[in-house]
Amino acid sequence: MKKPIYKRKRYVISLLLLLLLIVFLFFPTWTPAIKDAQGNKLPNSIATLEEISLGGVQQSLLIRGNDRNNPILLFLHGGPGYPQIAYARKYQQQLEKDFIVVNWDQRGSGKSYHWNLTDDDLQVDKLVQDTHELTVYLTERFHQSKIFIVGHSWGSTLGSLTVQRYPESYYAYIGIGQVASSPLGELRSYEFVLREARRLNNAKAIKELEAIGTPPYRNPRKDTTIERKWVSAFGGSERSINTYKDLIRGVLLAPEYSWYDGVKMAVGNSFSANAIMPQTENTNLFESAPEWKVPVYFFMGKYDYMTPSEVAFDYYEQLKAPSKRFIWFEHSAHFPHFEEADLFSEWMVKIKEENL
Repeated sequence: MKKPIYKRKRYVISLLLLLLLIVFLFFPTWTPAIKDAQGNKLPNSIATLEEISLGGVQQSLLIRGNDRNNPILLFLHGGPGYPQIAYARKYQQQLEKDFIVVNWDQRGSGKSYHWNLTDDDLQVDKLVQDTHELTVYLTERFHQSKIFIVGHSWGSTLGSLTVQRYPESYYAYIGIGQVASSPLGELRSYEFVLREARRLNNAKAIKELEAIGTPPYRNPRKDTTIERKWVSAFGGSERSINTYKDLIRGVLLAPEYSWYDGVKMAVGNSFSANAIMPQTENTNLFESAPEWKVPVYFFMGKYDYMTPSEVAFDYYEQLKAPSKRFIWFEHSAHFPHFEEADLFSEWMVKIKEENL
């Protein structure tokens, strides 16, 4: 006796939902091989997506490069909790020709978020130790003595702290959207958005900004969110790209991320920000890092008001280092390495040549 049609439909729907759940939870992630113009895999290339243990926490790495003998370039993503693995390949194809490019979802972020993590697991010092442990792992694996390290936004804070503590491990430090003084940066960001709001006669922005008042804010997380909303609206974050769309598209379509990873990324973003930002709200490199023991390069977008470039430039002028250089990206805001990716790659080649 045949089952009624409605029961068969319900069975098929249930089966499809189960399959979707399996895909959602267990679909394997991977990264494409690096190939030549004829579609053949480059013989000495590397393209891996893997997990390693750092500080006792499993964390995810994307490692890609045309030649395993090239120097290592480690990216420290921003946020906190705003990882790059899901869309990194879109912007780094040129870099892969000259470096082994390593993207890392930091503990508590993206693929490296775990449901049992606590605020104590995200103490900044533990992230510094993770960064150094990862550096040692990479140098040993690829038989190199040092690496290049890039820190973007929050990653520039993490990178600065790490290089200050372990300068012997790095050829050079590259800061993008460099945090120099969090309090002064917030003040300059606020002044920018209020000035723009008044220039544009944007009544809503004026009302919201005048309501939160000049930093330091009474409700730091809430008020900073309002300020940053208007920084983005007025072109102080991105001008020719949309990394949020890149991230969503990567989560949905890129082989490096599953949909489940996307859920972890969303939860980890909030978790990381809540745990880390209170620890860094008084960062002041003018006082804590007046001198560096490695060459220092700052790549700053002319229109960056997330981490205002003018503050980074003031810090750059006073810092002491074996060598230093400040590179302006004239058409960028907070993401010059993505908005002007070719120029960024050209400069990275120069930095490699200067330091090897």
